Order: sequence, then C-alpha cells, then structure tokens
Amino acid sequence: MIRVEGVSHHFGQLQVLHDVWFHVPAGEVFGFIGPNGAGKTTTLRMMATLLEPAEGRVLVDGYDVSERPADVRRVLGFMPDGFGVYDNLTVTEYLEFFAASYGIGPEARLRTVRAVMELTDLGPLEDRLVQAMSKGMKQRLAIARTLLHDPKVLVLDEPANGLDPRARIEMRDLIAQLRQLGKTIVLSSHILTELSDMVTSVAILERGRMLATGPVGDIGEKLRPERVVRLRLADYPEGCDRPLRDLPAVTHVERGPDGDLRVGYRGKEEVVAQIVRAAVQAELSVLRVEPERDDLEQIFLEVTKGELQ
Repeated sequence: MIRVEGVSHHFGQLQVLHDVWFHVPAGEVFGFIGPNGAGKTTTLRMMATLLEPAEGRVLVDGYDVSERPADVRRVLGFMPDGFGVYDNLTVTEYLEFFAASYGIGPEARLRTVRAVMELTDLGPLEDRLVQAMSKGMKQRLAIARTLLHDPKVLVLDEPANGLDPRARIEMRDLIAQLRQLGKTIVLSSHILTELSDMVTSVAILERGRMLATGPVGDIGEKLRPERVVRLRLADYPEGCDRPLRDLPAVTHVERGPDGDLRVGYRGKEEVVAQIVRAAVQAELSVLRVEPERDDLEQIFLEVTKGELQ
C-alpha cells in the first residue's frame, strides 16, 4: 500500500533522510518510531504530498507522490502533529466545511458528517464549539476530518500526544476499529508502550537512517533468537522440568522468582504449542501459559544509539 524507496532529503546543508526504504502492506497498523529529529515527520509529510523527496520516491496505493499528488490525496488522510482548528465553529460546522472542501455535494455532505461523527463518538458534541472541547476530543475531531473522503490510508503524526490516560485508551480503541474497517494506518509516537498494543509492524529511524523495519516479532527474534515462555503449574513435582528439557527446541528450563517454570527455546511460536503438549502429556497441571512478548521499548533501546542530528 505504501512504498518508500531510497528516499533522501535535506533542508539546506542538513541532510535529514539517508536512503530510507520500507514497505507498509495493506491493512497494517504501522508504527513509525524514532527520537526527536530522526526524520519521522519529514517522511510522513512526503507521504501526504506536502514535501517531495530530493532522491528516491514514495508510492501510496501505486501513485507516486511527486508525479500524481492529486490521486494520492484522494486515497490518503493526514493528521499532522500540530493541526489547525476553527474555534468559533461547532463540530458539525467544522466537519461540513471540510467535507465541502473535499468536494462532497450538499446532499451527501450531511450523511457523511453524521457517519464520521458516529464512528468517532462525536455525535453528542455536534453543537459544541470547538474551543470548548478537550484535547482528546479535538484529536478525535481531527481524525474525523481525515475520514470524510473515506481514504484507504491514514497517516497520523503523534495521535496520542498530550492525551490523558483515558483519552489514550479511547484513541487506541478507535485505531483498532479503523483497522477492522480495512484502513491502512501509519502512525508515529513517542509513547512506545501504547504503540506495542496497536501496531503490527514498525520502522525504527535514527538520524535519518532506517535501523530496522518489519513485524515487531521478527525484529525481536533477530535481536534475541532465544525466546522464553512461562508456565504456571498447580504443583511442581520433582523432575517436572525433564519432559520439557527433552524437546529439541528447548535450550533451558528454570524456576523463576515467582515460582513459574521459565522455558527458553529457539524457533517460531509453534514451539510454544510443543512445550504445552509435552507438559500435558507428562500429566502436569498447567494453569497458565504466558509467552514473553517482544518489548517495543527494549527493541528501540537495543537498535538505537541515542544520537541526535
């Protein structure tokens, strides 16, 4: 759905992107992460046709952002980190104004506005002035604006920035709902714990260079080939670890500080099923199975060096 191919860019003498490559498949929630000044916003603005790459190209749904920007804008909705709102308009007036800007006719305009307000839970606020809305509701309004022309792709720059915990949870639920509707979503964020619950793939950028890209699990597997699954048993008879140690993919078994069995293994997630099957066949009473998740924060720390441009 989105292809960034060999993109480089500079502002004056400062080169902010260096030969960046990555691919966002259709239907993904793609997390674009990196420290301040890494080049994230520059890349997102290129996707949104607001900048042209000095070298390389960016394709959105097959359209080159430099050669066919109007086609890109028809299939893409962009929410920048700092977005403008018209304080003296109501929610309905605000959305109707932008619907008209997208060329939606008068008859379809009201239906479209009602639909996006329902999707983003803004219906009860339809007559509220924008200036009287909370930060979280303004973020929802900005997303509603990007949805008016029913784009295939959403590019959201720091959508959870400045939100309180409840608003962040609501934003995460909204993004999950949009993915279920078939949208391809690219979002940047500094809140990596939030991203871990939303994204299917990530790209990690530092000093304008791509350090890693792909599914979080694949990146974690490259960094740490050995995985761990925790088993909680009703009891731990002597020798309970023996049938697990005998599995070819298992590297070690130990009791953790909480009493659980920590089983190290190499390979894909299918190995977890083998471990559980071996435990059941050995008549061990398994109460809980908890594979260790790939920690996006830890991956970020391992991949990046903390260097600034």
